[in-house]
Order: sequence, then C-alpha cells, then structure tokens
Amino acid sequence: MFRRRSQAETAAPETDPVEADVRDPEAPKGRPTPKRSEAQANRKTRVTPPKDRKEAARVARQRAREDREAQRNALLTGEERALPLRDKGPVRRYCRDFVDARFSAAEFFLPSAVLILIMSIMPSAALKNASLLMWAAIIVLIVLDSIRLNYTLKKRLRERFPDANLKGCTPYALMRSLQMRRLRLPKPQVKRGEKF
Repeated sequence: MFRRRSQAETAAPETDPVEADVRDPEAPKGRPTPKRSEAQANRKTRVTPPKDRKEAARVARQRAREDREAQRNALLTGEERALPLRDKGPVRRYCRDFVDARFSAAEFFLPSAVLILIMSIMPSAALKNASLLMWAAIIVLIVLDSIRLNYTLKKRLRERFPDANLKGCTPYALMRSLQMRRLRLPKPQVKRGEKF
C-alpha cells in the first residue's frame, strides 16, 4: 500500500512536444486552466463601474419610472403580466372576480359612515340615536357578510384550485370587498351578478 513504485512504473512515456500542448477535446473543460494572474486580471476587467454615474442613475430612474407606469396601466386594464406580485396569478384573479361579481355590505361602509356622521352632529336626539343604531347595524352587516364571503370563497377556491397555495387569498378578497367598486385596483373585469 505505501511502498515505493518501481522505476519502470514512474517512468513516463515520452510524448511528442506538439501533442503535449494540445488538450484532449473530451476533457471536462475543453480548455486549459488559466494562470492565477490571468484569472485575477479577468475578474478586475469584468466588474467596472459605469463611466458616467450621473447618466447611469438617470437611466435607472427612467427605467423605474417606465416600470411604475406599466404597472399602473396593468392595474387599470387588468393586464396580467405587468401586475404587482400580490395581484398576479389565476387564484388572485378568481378572488377579484368573485368579489367584483357580487354586492357586499362592506363596500357601502364609507358612504354610510358619512351619512351616520352627519346624523350624529345634528341637534336632534332622535337623529343621534338613529345614527348609533345605524352604526351598529352596518358593523353587524359587514361582519356577517365577511364571514359569508370567507366561507363561500374558501369552498370555491378548494373546488377550482385543489393543488394551489391558497394562503392569503381570503384576506385579499376581504380587503378588496371593503373598497368601493369604482376605486378598486386592479379594475373590476366582471359585471355584478355575472357568472364566471
């Protein structure tokens, strides 16, 4: 195991000097390993700062502006490929369509809150009491409607997308249902009551 090799084993066969320089084409890299100085020189020349930093910053700002504009247009038109990451995918699209195709109590929260606020500052005690009752009624309606939306949406998502990751879909739909229909982004792509 640890014995010395004989002279015959250690003697290398003599080769032609021209053949020694030619690398075997079936070798793993297909090229000779570069010297350390060459490798370091290559690394230094590849990573170079931009020649004009102001110009590079201007181009980066322009590119970011174009990306934001494309994203805003996608939110307005519903174009899937340029949407933000939180809105992308067939599951999120289904959630949006599910919310947009129905009436929800939560979307009328802001207009009713304004009405309740106006009623509560009136001098009449009857109007103030009615505003308190309306406030409690709208909160109860929103909670019940949200529970129903959550249950129904989860059931439909499990049926339609059995293998998909459904994490975060129902909160996404609930937050969308809280917004007034005309203010929702991405814009609604289905009409109310439409089957999809």
